[in-house]
Amino acid sequence: MSRLTIPLGRVFGIPVRLDPSWFLIFVLTTWTLAVSYFPGEFEDWPRVQYWVVGAVTAVLFFASVVLHELGHSVLALRFKIPVRSITLYIFGGVAQIGAEPPSAVAEFWIAIAGPMTSFALSAFFRLLQPAFAAVSPLLALTKYLTYINVSLALFNLIPGFPLDGGRVFRAILWGVTKNLRRATLIAGTLGRIIASLFILGGVWQIFTGRPGNGLWIAFIGWFLDNAATGQ
Repeated sequence: MSRLTIPLGRVFGIPVRLDPSWFLIFVLTTWTLAVSYFPGEFEDWPRVQYWVVGAVTAVLFFASVVLHELGHSVLALRFKIPVRSITLYIFGGVAQIGAEPPSAVAEFWIAIAGPMTSFALSAFFRLLQPAFAAVSPLLALTKYLTYINVSLALFNLIPGFPLDGGRVFRAILWGVTKNLRRATLIAGTLGRIIASLFILGGVWQIFTGRPGNGLWIAFIGWFLDNAATGQ
């Protein structure tokens, strides 16, 4: 991530920042919603409405990402671990926690808090849908946020360190082995294997006629491999 970030404010005393790379994913998300997703679900909207609803939905999606990271951060603060900031960037968001958790139990609860927050948000937006059934833009927004939050939770539960699922896996290994370094090495190795599968899957999609999806999946795999290696 770039060192230059845009401050957005503080939540629970934690600085929330915007990396310049976020603008690229915001534009891509808005474009995908306006050109593909919403026209497929709602065929009779004016063209400008697709773009407006797409942009608002993209903003609320990234607000959901901030809440996901706040889930991690609040639990970290409860375990007396400092949280330096939350930053939104091209891959979503990251909470910069200032120290390793003091125990395997703390690691487990801090790691699982993010996906649980996303599942709760998905359930919240699902409950709103009947109230908005007669207002198609609001129905579209709540339907997408229901879907994307559960997708965010499930993706993060993949046991590839340093994803949340990988940290949960490390916490379990740490609790069993009583050795944080050994648990990190094993979880990091699994994370690199999963990252390699992402890269291979992306390359396969490129050569089977889906270059856009393939490049994105391969790029995510490359990012995860670098993150796992760094850990």
